[in-house]
Amino acid sequence: MNRPTGPGLGERAAALLHREPGDSAHPLRADAALAAGAGLLGAAIAYADTALRPSALGWTLFAASALALLWRRRHPMAVLAAIVVCIAPYQLLNNAHMGTMPIAMTALYTVAATGTVRRTATVGACVVAIAITGMSFNGIHGVFGVFRTSGWLVAALVLGVAVRNSRAYVAEQRAVAARETERKLTEERLRIARDLHDLLAHSITLIGVRTSVAAHVLTASPDRLDRAAVAAALDSIADTCREARAELRTTLTVLRAGEQGPLSDEHGPLPDLDALADLVRSADAELTVATGDTHVPPAVGAAAYRIVQESLTNAVRHAGPDATARVRVETAGGPVSGPVPGPVLRVTVTDDGRGAGPAAGGSGFGILGMRERARSVGGTLEAGPQPSGGFRVAADLPLVPRALGDEPLGDEPMEDEPMEDEPVERTA
Repeated sequence: MNRPTGPGLGERAAALLHREPGDSAHPLRADAALAAGAGLLGAAIAYADTALRPSALGWTLFAASALALLWRRRHPMAVLAAIVVCIAPYQLLNNAHMGTMPIAMTALYTVAATGTVRRTATVGACVVAIAITGMSFNGIHGVFGVFRTSGWLVAALVLGVAVRNSRAYVAEQRAVAARETERKLTEERLRIARDLHDLLAHSITLIGVRTSVAAHVLTASPDRLDRAAVAAALDSIADTCREARAELRTTLTVLRAGEQGPLSDEHGPLPDLDALADLVRSADAELTVATGDTHVPPAVGAAAYRIVQESLTNAVRHAGPDATARVRVETAGGPVSGPVPGPVLRVTVTDDGRGAGPAAGGSGFGILGMRERARSVGGTLEAGPQPSGGFRVAADLPLVPRALGDEPLGDEPMEDEPMEDEPVERTA
């Protein structure tokens, strides 16, 4: 049985470098460990130098400089100043020069990793100047050692600047990824909100129309009751309720699944062109599908279905009882209008009813919602009254759609269309 392995040493080191200084769970404990490590390493280097092994005062100054690293995270500049104050007399007393190098490099690295480039350059120049001045008093050998010491100090500063830039880059990438995830979640939930809007608007509208038919039959000729017409209307209402309940359950299941991560079209309720027949039949409309063997992507099929659903809902509500709605879905080599490249799926819904409804008091957003849905797959939509009467909705949906989330959210607000039967403006 294979046991799960944790991150390797390289991964842990990279995570440590990219972590912000204040993000440690136990900052004081981490700084104490670092101070102890730098102090022990420096003490070993100083003790190994038998010619310049530190005196008692030298060891005291050495220990004080190492102890100052405990506060390097909270007060990097103050810690660096304290270390310089300790190291300067240590060097002037001609103790082992390289012994304090791990402590000085740690302090300089902290200043560079937590400050600006300007502050780092200024501090680095001052520290190197102090080091050169102090070590120059030790004779010509000390002057030669200055170049080696200065190189280590500059290397610590460069490493600190590099780590700071790397942390800033990683933080920016994480912020970009978080914004992208949030945008995709927003777009996905907006799509599901539109699905719910279209489903409920369509189902409730059909139920209202069939209920009106049944009520008319019951009250128009009570002595000569057409039981078959009443039964047909009630059966149609029951079928519509069952279909709406099933689709609503599917949508709510997707919403619950979305709590575990970003939603996607693969898990969403994506009706396709095969479902158009039942949709058109429920609205007593005519359907013509001329797509042949053309493959229609799932996102495009879903957009076409929802556009037809919203168009039929508007036709049932506004076209009048004697109007006939016609739905035509076909493939075409190019768009009628708009910047849609390549082959498209053309969806056309027309009716011969009253055309645009009364404008007074209308506040519907069904057409805006259909435009948003067409734009979500890179398509276009036109809607408006026909010169010969009636209303027409035409959409061109590319058969090579954009991936979900590639299109920005539209500038127009997506609001629910009123569910009541008040007059709604149908003009584009």
